Amino acid sequence: MDCPHCKTRNSPGAATCSNCRAPLSGNGGKAVAALTPPVITDSVTLDGGSPAPTPSSSQSTLDDSRPASMAIPASWSIPSNEPVMVVGGAISLASVKPGVLLGNRYEIIAILGEGGMGAVYKARDRELDRMVALKVIRPELAGRPEILQRFKQELILARKVTHRNVIRIFDLGDANGIKFITMEFIEGRDLKSQLVEKGKLPPEEAVEIVQQVCLALEAAHSEGVVHRDLKPQNIMMDQQGRASVMDFGIARSLEMGGMTQTGAMIGTPEYMSPEQVRGEHVDARSDLFTLGVIFQELLTGKLPFQAETAMASMFMRTRERAISLHKFDASVPQQLADIVGKCLDPDPKLRFQSAREIYDALESWKQGAATSLSLRKHRWKRKLGALPWAWIAPGLALVLVGVTAFVLRSRLTLKPATAHAPVSVLVGDFTNQTGDPIFDGTLEPMFNVALEGASFINAFNRGNARKLAQGLPNPTSKLDEQPARLVAVSQGVSAVVTGELSRRGDSYSITAEALDAVTGNVIAKTEVTAENKDAVLLAIPKLAAPIRTALGDTTPESVQVQASAGAFTTGSLEAVHQYGIAMEQQFSGNMEEAFKTFSKAAELDPNFARAYSGMAATSGNLGREQDAEKYIKLAMEHVDRMTERERYRIRGLYYARTENWDKCIEEYSALVKLYPADNIGERNLASCYVFSRDMAKGMAEARRAVELAPKDIASRMNFALDACYSGDFETCDREGREVQKLNPGYDEGSLVMAYAQLAQGQLSQAAETYGNLEKTGGRGPSLAASGLANLALYEGRYREAIQIIEKAAAADVAAKEPDWAANDFAMLAYAELLKGDKQSALAAAQKALDNSQSAKIRFLAARAFVEAGDIAKGRKLADTLGSELQAEPQAYAKMIEGEAALKERDTQKALQLLTDAKKLLDIWIVHLDLGIVYLEAGAFAEADSEFDQCIKRRGEVLELFMDDMPTYSYLPPVYYDQGRGREGLKSPGFADSYRTYLSIREKAGEDPLIPEIRRRLQQ
Repeated sequence: MDCPHCKTRNSPGAATCSNCRAPLSGNGGKAVAALTPPVITDSVTLDGGSPAPTPSSSQSTLDDSRPASMAIPASWSIPSNEPVMVVGGAISLASVKPGVLLGNRYEIIAILGEGGMGAVYKARDRELDRMVALKVIRPELAGRPEILQRFKQELILARKVTHRNVIRIFDLGDANGIKFITMEFIEGRDLKSQLVEKGKLPPEEAVEIVQQVCLALEAAHSEGVVHRDLKPQNIMMDQQGRASVMDFGIARSLEMGGMTQTGAMIGTPEYMSPEQVRGEHVDARSDLFTLGVIFQELLTGKLPFQAETAMASMFMRTRERAISLHKFDASVPQQLADIVGKCLDPDPKLRFQSAREIYDALESWKQGAATSLSLRKHRWKRKLGALPWAWIAPGLALVLVGVTAFVLRSRLTLKPATAHAPVSVLVGDFTNQTGDPIFDGTLEPMFNVALEGASFINAFNRGNARKLAQGLPNPTSKLDEQPARLVAVSQGVSAVVTGELSRRGDSYSITAEALDAVTGNVIAKTEVTAENKDAVLLAIPKLAAPIRTALGDTTPESVQVQASAGAFTTGSLEAVHQYGIAMEQQFSGNMEEAFKTFSKAAELDPNFARAYSGMAATSGNLGREQDAEKYIKLAMEHVDRMTERERYRIRGLYYARTENWDKCIEEYSALVKLYPADNIGERNLASCYVFSRDMAKGMAEARRAVELAPKDIASRMNFALDACYSGDFETCDREGREVQKLNPGYDEGSLVMAYAQLAQGQLSQAAETYGNLEKTGGRGPSLAASGLANLALYEGRYREAIQIIEKAAAADVAAKEPDWAANDFAMLAYAELLKGDKQSALAAAQKALDNSQSAKIRFLAARAFVEAGDIAKGRKLADTLGSELQAEPQAYAKMIEGEAALKERDTQKALQLLTDAKKLLDIWIVHLDLGIVYLEAGAFAEADSEFDQCIKRRGEVLELFMDDMPTYSYLPPVYYDQGRGREGLKSPGFADSYRTYLSIREKAGEDPLIPEIRRRLQQ
């Protein structure tokens, strides 16, 4: 019969459609005998899935002769006159009514769906006052040990995978013989339901969903967990568009629980990989094949293998390639069709090799880049010509980044294509022939602004270029043609622009020339005339237009000039001159002088928006956060005097300064979508994601920033730090070393290497790295002191840590660095608490507050006050945090209130407050506090889950506040608390957690917990 949803013809008597899996009518509600070999599946769906059947005349005719073991337990209080009905061998607990209480804890609200293993219900966890999805094993299977083993394995495997796009497993329960799993409840519906309703999805929507599934698979595969039964029914969509994958570990647990035999197939036929069908060993690439099947279904509404039956389509994929996606829907973009095709390659070696590769390919499509997918084994490789300058020093080697650099250069000399890869340009020094010093350094930054009106052009940082020029064999502080080209080639910059300004009577002539950085070939020459001195700046957009066109900009010149008109209007040429000087000072690291010069520019022209943004940036770099916020607001008042690109940048900076991370992400996302060459926008977008604690997206954006500017130290540094926060410590270490190669004297490079060493257990190497950092100037000694103190606290050497911190605090106070001193005293308060000295902890916390009233310091001080027993003072600080507008301080406030409630033995209130805090900001430390509350409440499984999160996300605890204040010493107590929780679970593995703690802190012999742990191990 034809499916009423997708019109696919099905075999007579089929119960579900072979294409869309929708139920088919016309079979009278009777069970249909299996016509194909058995395939083990579990198609349980959560909210929005197939509803449970209700009593009907057709169902009442079914055989009701069920075994006695299927009777509903008396504790469920089901009326005896409402029988359980059996449909096709699977139970439907239609008689379970709202209000039934399972295990005196879970109130059944509604049935959500059924599958081979049993049924899933929406339930309220009365003890924790939250909604959960409750998955119950079929009663007739409850007596089989191998089935119970499967449930346990599902729980063990699935709980290893923790990610926002993976449905979280809470607990394994048993109520009067009824086995069940509780898991996160998603208010939404499964992806299959959306497909049945819509037929197919727009490409943009499909890509967004598949990217989220990629992130879920990446998290699972990194833990060695392969899904094996991915399908739209196992992908839940909530009301905000978040995709969550469920049932990780089920298919694998079939094997682990002894429920299959060698060569047995596991999965759902329509979505199986060829190797699954053949019963071969499968790895992560099998999931990627299945993801390709799902992606095609989302884009076209059709599955790639078409046959009369699901089983026939299953075996078809072992013999032939998938039908081209465009035969189903020619409107799908070619790049997406290529991505699907590569996923569906029968040979796993020729598919994408990781979920991250698919994610990145889709991200390139979203950004409009023409991603070239290798759909065959071989590709042509281009070679670069030799460079003419043999005298370049080894320290400034001409690093041209393979094919990318070739492609960028070719765009400068060949007819431009419709889509452009990013093109980087270094604007050298313009020669001032007028003799008027007001034009020295004035035109170049404005020419940068004009060039960057093209979405694909990125202006290289002139301050960095000047530093590099000073490192040439013939050092120079000038960016004339020759040194500018040498610097450009060393940094992979495509083109160099030089210019000249001369005077002809009352008028001025401005010329500019763009050169290929490698060959020196002229790309474009341009000249404009300004009628008078004040018109010189207004002529810059017209001067830049031919160069933009030669580089590939197809925007008409009149539109280019008009778009920039307001941004080049100023009441004072001298203000722009001062702005240029300030930019040079800022690039050279002289923030105090740069701030003064930016201020002078603002005084000369109070409507000069760039001057205020410079004041905001330098204020932030100087640690004057309140001033930074003030000046960024002043810049915002004059957004009409900026280019479009600048407006996005300044608004993004504003939201970053005010810690509105959602708006920050929104603004910078719009920026990089319109201006994909903007590596600073990518770098800042990465930071916004990281500060909102979305580490995966932060890493993705940071990686793109590095790809845009491989030699940009700030981008590499951010990428390295983000890798550490995300738990990718090998990348963190590698990128930290790259930072040091680019600039051996950069303190932050040593800092990130020390973080990577700490997280990988290389403590002696970390100590050595901190020791080397201590010998440098600038902030090096202060950073080293914090790091060494943190390392001592981590290892339980409390007295040594306190000595280091006290010395550092005294130095920072003497240096009039109150923010650094506040960090020192906050760390000192924590050290005193670890040692057990509450009075000293209270004193240190107060000193921290005396030096800073930042949200972080108030939070840390309040934690110290509550822990040391001064709950009232802690709550007073919580009140100040809760009154702020940003989510982060509000989350801090709820955490403090939760900790205070726990001290007062009110675990329910503590749990609610901490849960609310987590909703505001999902930070590492809230999981630690939640674990402790669950522990005190005797909810050991929930506690164990939170502690698992803390260990898995240990990269975040390297630097909880992402501000150079190391906090890795917060991690060891997690192992102690985990041991307590597992001891409560009566798990033999509790001893391993205790031993981990001892291995870290026992040697120092100072930790007050050591005797207690030894006693627990001896019991």
